[in-house]
Amino acid sequence: MKTILLVEDDRRIVRALDFRLKAHGFGVRTAFDAVNAMNEALSEVPTVIVLDIYLPGGSGLMVGERLRHDVTTTDVPLIFITASRQPRFRERAAELSAAAFLEKPFTAGELLDAIELAEHGRRWGYGDEMSAAA
Repeated sequence: MKTILLVEDDRRIVRALDFRLKAHGFGVRTAFDAVNAMNEALSEVPTVIVLDIYLPGGSGLMVGERLRHDVTTTDVPLIFITASRQPRFRERAAELSAAAFLEKPFTAGELLDAIELAEHGRRWGYGDEMSAAA
């Protein structure tokens, strides 16, 4: 079973996405802060990691950077989500070769599309939604 690690501190968002992802056949593991995100990602490597930018204990971008530098998770697609409109976050996500960058509010369908593209080495949320991954 394909597994999504969903890292988000807003439990309402986690519940809604957990339900939709499971309905589409994914196994879902969750973490609500940066420390647990690292532990979960390294304990059982997921198919895709969805990371909120703002997390207790550190940013999702920091977690993403650490995951990129760990041989166990370096190739796991990362999808960043945020309510922020700061262009520097999108730029940093691109530097980390993130598969997708979604601004809240986004639909579960958009996330599912981003996951599907990520699984095929494609990118979402950088202007050309069908661009090849860097």
